[in-house]
Order: sequence, then structure tokens, then C-alpha cells
Amino acid sequence: MLMLASALAICAPGPRDHCVHDGDTVWIEGEKIRLQHIDAPELNIACVYERELALQARDRLIALLNTDSFEIARTAKDRYGRTLAVINRGGRSLGDQLVEEGLARTWSGRREPWC
Repeated sequence: MLMLASALAICAPGPRDHCVHDGDTVWIEGEKIRLQHIDAPELNIACVYERELALQARDRLIALLNTDSFEIARTAKDRYGRTLAVINRGGRSLGDQLVEEGLARTWSGRREPWC
């Protein structure tokens, strides 16, 4: 599904429709989407380094999504009911771009500490 760039912002508390929660979770038209194949740092964590990196990853994902149109390639649902998807622009995964920029890492199959 091709999506035009739009004004995605940081998710506010409460119902979510069209926003970015963190570096690997977005809400688009009311659908909660988890970027597949990457692990971004968590926002709500005691480790200061991870929290700061999480803010950078979230803000970078917002910038990437708002730059130009992108394609959502949905693959499955995870155990939490989120849509797993790869978000691409010009054939390039935005998740892979976050990994290349040091703001996320390739998903190893389990959560690993950042600190």
C-alpha cells in the first residue's frame, strides 16, 4: 500500500490514529504497525543512554516518514496484535536505514539490553 507523506507526529496519550510511538512502532490510519526485522530502543526504561537513543530513533522515523511517500508491506500480526510490516521508500527499508544510522539494530529474535 502506497502512503503519501503526511504530518505524522509524536503519539500523544490516549487514542492513537496517525502518529509515531517510537523507533519501531507507528500508528497509520488507526492501525498499529511494528517495523519488522528491527529492534529500536525503548522510551520507558531506566537506562538514560537507551532512553536518549529511543528519542533520537523516534524523531528520525518521524522525519523519514514525513519526507516523501512510502510503501507499507504487511507480512503478519504479532502476538500483541500489531501488524508486522516493512516500510519502504524507493525499494529501501526505513528500518534498515535506522539500523545503518545506529538508531536501531537488526532483530535477533529476542529483546536485548542497550545498556
